[in-house]
Amino acid sequence: MSIPLLGYAPKSQNVRVAGYEVPGDEQPRVYSVENLLSPTDMDNLIEAAYRQIFFHAFKSDREKFLESQLRNGQITVRDFIRGLLLSNTFKNSFYNKNSNYRFVEQCVQRVLGRDVYSEKEKIAWSIVIATKGIEGFVDQLLNSDEYIENFGYDTVPYQRRRNLPGREQGELPFNIKSPRYDGYYRAILGFPQIIWQTEVRRYVPQDRKPRAGDPSLYLDMARSLPQRANVPPKVSAMNISLDKVPYRK
Repeated sequence: MSIPLLGYAPKSQNVRVAGYEVPGDEQPRVYSVENLLSPTDMDNLIEAAYRQIFFHAFKSDREKFLESQLRNGQITVRDFIRGLLLSNTFKNSFYNKNSNYRFVEQCVQRVLGRDVYSEKEKIAWSIVIATKGIEGFVDQLLNSDEYIENFGYDTVPYQRRRNLPGREQGELPFNIKSPRYDGYYRAILGFPQIIWQTEVRRYVPQDRKPRAGDPSLYLDMARSLPQRANVPPKVSAMNISLDKVPYRK
């Protein structure tokens, strides 16, 4: 008998009310198969799904079989998102490198498009991971009423309500606020690295940089040459002979 999902509630009543938002540059772009007009739009939708789940997908990280099924209409966008969440890339980059609590936080951000409400929600979903595994956790997230109501079967998840009217700056993107690796694994992998610069670099505009044939390009070479100038010998005044001194007769 599996343990049912524990109850959790939002910390603020504001999330229960639909927000009135004026369209602008900070509004997230919605990618859905309902408004595809060309094959390029499908490419953009697939790239948006990779950015939402992986943040960035290298050539070796791409799921060609899932992409082919999505292009041919054999699976929905929701199934494509499920395949990315259960891929080896996502498991190795997020599930294996984080605790269950942090993994829950990252999945809720990427799948439901919002931050976790509280620690109770982290605990509730962590119990699902412990009892049903990662596949049961992903299925329960995608089958939740919140996901179906906001994204359905044909829309790529996105970060909802980034533009906050009561603040000068909206919400940060999830990939910046919640990086892929935890602090423990970031220390093992050796980043972020602090590089101390001992010399001051000067910026020279392009129009002021010396061109080919400019004498300033050979200044260092000229300074490295040995000095061969004839230096006059030092003669003391006591050793000067009066016979050698010219005088008028």
